[in-house]
Amino acid sequence: MPPLPGSDSVGEEARARLDEVIHSPVRLSVVAALAATDEAEFAAVRDAVQISDSALSKAVTALEQAAYVAVRKGYVGKRPRTWLSLTPAGREALSAHLTALRAIAGA
Repeated sequence: MPPLPGSDSVGEEARARLDEVIHSPVRLSVVAALAATDEAEFAAVRDAVQISDSALSKAVTALEQAAYVAVRKGYVGKRPRTWLSLTPAGREALSAHLTALRAIAGA
């Protein structure tokens, strides 16, 4: 019987390359949304990913600690705003993570 795809050492190596910070579905969704733009307002990311403010805040904190996301705070008129952007390290981590997922999937 032939081995299943992803069950060889390539699969093991690919699993080892998965980024634990990005692997969470919410954080992966946030990073993917930010990869499509230079910078996005917190509320726009929240709406795109379809999560609560608190869930996005928690995800952003973890991504910021890993230096994958940069946070910029400011004002529009008198209203406080928060903008998020993917750092170069975040873009690289996302690319490597997606490459590992493709290797696991046999794509």
